[in-house]
Amino acid sequence: MNDSTHSSAERTEVRTVRESGRTSVLVIGGGINGISTFRDLALQGVDVLLVERGDFASGASSASSHMIHGGIRYLENGEFRLVRESVQERNGLLKIAPHYVKPLQTTIPIYSTFSGILSAPLRFLTHKSGKPQERGAFLIKVGLTIYDTFSRDGGMVPRHRFLGRKKSLAELPSLDPNIKYTATYYDASMHDPERLALDVLQDGLAAHPGAHALNYVEAIARDGDEVVLRDRESGTEFPVKADVVVNASGPWTDLTNDALGVDSRFMGGTKGSHIVLDHPELLEATQGREIFFEHSDGRIVLIYPLKGRVLVGTTDIDADPSEVAVCTDEEVDYFFELVHHVFPSIPVSKDQIVYKFSGIRPLPRHEDTAPGFVSRDYRIEVDDKGSVPLVSLVGGKWTTFRALGESLSDIVLGLVHRTRTVSTLGRAIGGGRDFPRTEKAKRIWIQENLPGAGSRAERLLARYGTRAAQVWEYVEQGADAPLAGGDLSTRELEWMVAHEMVARLEDVVLRRTSIAFLGNADAEVLDEIADALAPLLGWDRSRHDAELEQTRVLLNERHGLHISSRTRG
Repeated sequence: MNDSTHSSAERTEVRTVRESGRTSVLVIGGGINGISTFRDLALQGVDVLLVERGDFASGASSASSHMIHGGIRYLENGEFRLVRESVQERNGLLKIAPHYVKPLQTTIPIYSTFSGILSAPLRFLTHKSGKPQERGAFLIKVGLTIYDTFSRDGGMVPRHRFLGRKKSLAELPSLDPNIKYTATYYDASMHDPERLALDVLQDGLAAHPGAHALNYVEAIARDGDEVVLRDRESGTEFPVKADVVVNASGPWTDLTNDALGVDSRFMGGTKGSHIVLDHPELLEATQGREIFFEHSDGRIVLIYPLKGRVLVGTTDIDADPSEVAVCTDEEVDYFFELVHHVFPSIPVSKDQIVYKFSGIRPLPRHEDTAPGFVSRDYRIEVDDKGSVPLVSLVGGKWTTFRALGESLSDIVLGLVHRTRTVSTLGRAIGGGRDFPRTEKAKRIWIQENLPGAGSRAERLLARYGTRAAQVWEYVEQGADAPLAGGDLSTRELEWMVAHEMVARLEDVVLRRTSIAFLGNADAEVLDEIADALAPLLGWDRSRHDAELEQTRVLLNERHGLHISSRTRG
């Protein structure tokens, strides 16, 4: 995106930080792990500044499989610590973020009984893929039995179950009739990753007046104890002094360190792509379950019902973080092949794709280790050679963001000679506080907190959790009109600008709402939202038109849409 077209007045929050010029901890990277660290430090009363060169959760954090999972596949890597932590954090998020994290029944189709038994020990010991071979029922049974011991949360999570072909096809009649068994267990879905990240961020901002977060601000250089920041909206450059600098920029960690004058070779990310299908027959075939399996090439793949669409993914391909990750035609063909593998009677075509996305996993450098065997665990590197310690995060995943943020924060607290006063364990996140967990409780909550919202109530509760009460109170205080076919409104958009740090059109259609994900972002919708945003953000006609064009190009080139330019009279 060409930032020269985005010059505008300096934002208030940027001016506040620039005029202060000082913080205790500077966190670079506004993905979920940087945000989690920011919240944890703010809760300890530490002055902390978070900067993100794009929008919050717009990089690797926006390209996930929308799952919070215990990582059953990590057992084969021998990463038992990570599996234990992952299932504990998954169970915790079901409780502290129930507005976005929901239980997900997951079924594995199985084609053999003993396949993989001879190759599994070799794969475990060498972490090289060798000849791809699907895992049979015996290996999957062993893995799920171990997984149950980590996963059950005092019996709250059901044990896995195995079914033979006849019962499996009775439950899922569209499955390939050549299967021998299915295994079913529970993980969790994450409906709105970008909004969950925003909730964590807002909790941090509310925790301490010395906590500040800036999107579209990048770190471009370091001079002693000062880091030079550039506001990509106004073009302003300014220094900020800090006692500790945290690099949490995910797959771009080495590139960020290079800008700060430090040579590191920590990262070796892999690309993961997904497609979203508007396909009622395939949606019905899943019966509300994720279908999770290993394809014949050894990759772990999933077919996953979400928001009335079907998410299909993912690939695991070595990638260069300096290049934009895009889902290719070859990957789409691969996804169609795997859908046919599991549901052979259900045709899939490219015109059913409503959205594509791709991202780079922040994995450690892995040399000749096969991508599927690269550790999904994280580590923290501390460089204290300069005048200010530089702490680099290597790795990290959505499921463990809370525990990771706490671990990273503990290291930073030691460096600034502070002690922990608050734990985030069991602490409700944003709109997950007092969230109604049953249909009856939901009806009562809506009646008490969203009076007059009518058909909008369910959408508001799904989008904001219990924060919807504050949003609705704001909406009711002014004139309101529907936007994007009713998926948004003018007054709700005002709320997003005032309270959710919206700076660009793409922020709204890609991250504050699911408009693009669901396939509802067309030229008319973009035009309508841009018209409503312009007076709220002080855009002139030139900026308005630039936003439209750049968002259109972004959606077309990175997300597989086909939006044409509109000619306005």
